[in-house]
Amino acid sequence: MDYKVILSPRAIQDLQEIVRYIAWDSPKDAEQFGNRLIDQAQSLSSLPERGRVVPEFKNPQIRELILKSYRIVYRVKSAEKVVEISRFWHAARGAIGNLT
Repeated sequence: MDYKVILSPRAIQDLQEIVRYIAWDSPKDAEQFGNRLIDQAQSLSSLPERGRVVPEFKNPQIRELILKSYRIVYRVKSAEKVVEISRFWHAARGAIGNLT
């Protein structure tokens, strides 16, 4: 059975900021990249534990996928069959400080 993938309010805000930033140069590229981030996040419904454990947290429930320079940080809630996307984080920003 597939997991349900949900985006936290903070992840939605991150996504909006990423798309807005890229849109300064190319609105078309911004839309395409935003969709790629969402598609990658949604792909976790079938294999939620395929991402690596986030080094900053060392918690097997907190994982990430990498897409270009962005980290898709998520929490696996196995008992509820839920993957919660916590953040879309640009790697140049350094360590992730907060998941809320």
